[in-house]
Amino acid sequence: MQLSKSNQVLMLVSMVMMAAASRLLPHPPNFSPVAAMALFGAAYFRQSWMAWLVPFAGLYLSDLVLNNVVYAQAGAGFSFGIYWVVYLAFGAILLLGFLSLRGRKLDLGRLLGVGLGATLLFFLLTNFWSWYADPFQTYPDNAAGLLACYVAGLPFLLNSLLGNLFFGALLFGGAHALDIVPAAQRAYA
Repeated sequence: MQLSKSNQVLMLVSMVMMAAASRLLPHPPNFSPVAAMALFGAAYFRQSWMAWLVPFAGLYLSDLVLNNVVYAQAGAGFSFGIYWVVYLAFGAILLLGFLSLRGRKLDLGRLLGVGLGATLLFFLLTNFWSWYADPFQTYPDNAAGLLACYVAGLPFLLNSLLGNLFFGALLFGGAHALDIVPAAQRAYA
């Protein structure tokens, strides 16, 4: 039995928000649902604005709690701030999801390939910015320094990939189990 349209939307929003809330649980560094939320939103929400808004809202709300409750002892006070390069990378992953998943069959090979691409995209963008804007000048401002920064991030890359695979399996598998049809396969009015 398939859910009604409104119940499908409610379920999709709930799934993304539960994935975002899982960031508040203890976990290995970078083992998170961030890329999976973006790809899932791009693939499943019928309206493009919801595909952007819901995952970004989940990311922002979980960041708000992380920055002001979980990591409160490290901060100077309440903050609405964001680490903009993470949000830029998140938006790039959403765009990747639109280009690679929307309008296409969601088979395991495609999902694994796009998940790997999203992981690499996030890694490359955020580590580049860490090297470029490092106030402590941990790495030299040359190609060798950038390479060293990427090499230092490799353990986090593996955790990111494993997190994306795990949360991708939960989100996409959960939607499939609930018989929620991806946006690309719905009739548009």
